[in-house]
Amino acid sequence: MDKQILVTQSSMPSLEEYIEEIKGIWDSHWLTNMGPKHQQLMGLLKDYLAVPNIDMFTNGHMAIELSIQALKFPLGSEIITTPFTFASTTHAIVRNGLEPVFCDINPVDFTINVDKIEDLITDRTVAIMPVHVYGNICNIEKIQKIANKYSLKVIYDAAHTFGIKYKGKGIGSYGDVSCFSFHATKVFNSIEGGAACFKDKEFGLELYRLKNFGIRGPEVVDGVGANAKMNEFCAAMGICNLRHLEEEIEKRKIVVARYRTYLYDIEGIQLNPIQENVETNYAYFPIIIDEKKFGATRNEVFSVLAENGICARKYFSPLTNFFDCFHGKYAPDKTPVALHISKRVLTLPLYADLELENVDRICEIILSCKVE
Repeated sequence: MDKQILVTQSSMPSLEEYIEEIKGIWDSHWLTNMGPKHQQLMGLLKDYLAVPNIDMFTNGHMAIELSIQALKFPLGSEIITTPFTFASTTHAIVRNGLEPVFCDINPVDFTINVDKIEDLITDRTVAIMPVHVYGNICNIEKIQKIANKYSLKVIYDAAHTFGIKYKGKGIGSYGDVSCFSFHATKVFNSIEGGAACFKDKEFGLELYRLKNFGIRGPEVVDGVGANAKMNEFCAAMGICNLRHLEEEIEKRKIVVARYRTYLYDIEGIQLNPIQENVETNYAYFPIIIDEKKFGATRNEVFSVLAENGICARKYFSPLTNFFDCFHGKYAPDKTPVALHISKRVLTLPLYADLELENVDRICEIILSCKVE
């Protein structure tokens, strides 16, 4: 069997570059607590993402969980979101003592169906938490219009959209807060890490307090907080990876173009859309397999790929409203499009150094499953 092809591969600088970046840490002995590398990376990210304010966290989940907490919603309040997402989105709501209300997605770009949001709003609704998916961005204008109409906050899970611009504006500048993940599997990584981007500086102060034990000064602790600070070694990795990010995205673009060349217009395979006015980051390459037209199910294609050493991923499946930890609490049939897509989606291997001959092989194996 050929060498196994994983669904992703972390981007990393050369060992020499990383060692050079961390040398100063041995001189300062400053390992964490918003040190020089942390401050440097935060400044670089603010500029790169073109956002008014930013704070960094130990991971993307803490960015989103503490952002929700910083908005100080009453316990039991409802946040409208979608189940077609990673566990973190839903868990961040639940861990704050709030109730996720699941809205269906649209079948084209897999983001929240904006035409269904208003029907879910009650007197307990406090926010909308849309999820940008696979680098596809939500209908930002319609979401903000609804939020303004009902005086709701907008919290974007932007984990998949690092560096994306919409109409020339950084995607992190939309909503009340947009949260990114810098996990090792993402387009940009700091090994582990995350960030929240926001407009309101008072919100930023509350967020900072929450990530640092409620500490305001050497002798002032005026709130109850968590510990969600990014350390210097992760920040150093982020600094290195940011230097090469444009090159990495260009490589991903080539891989995506090759996939599209092979799989375009194949009956029974739906490709990720190309959105207007969006400068994308080529984060993922999902396909939707219609078993009636393709002649094989998603699971069958998944198994054949696995037999050939290719690790695709059923991402996102199951839906978060189908998780065992919520058994009997939510009804997945109330989000039928999300349920339909979750049973048919397959994300294919995609990373900067994926060789094109391997892309060809992956596509040939998928097409070999097709029943005419």
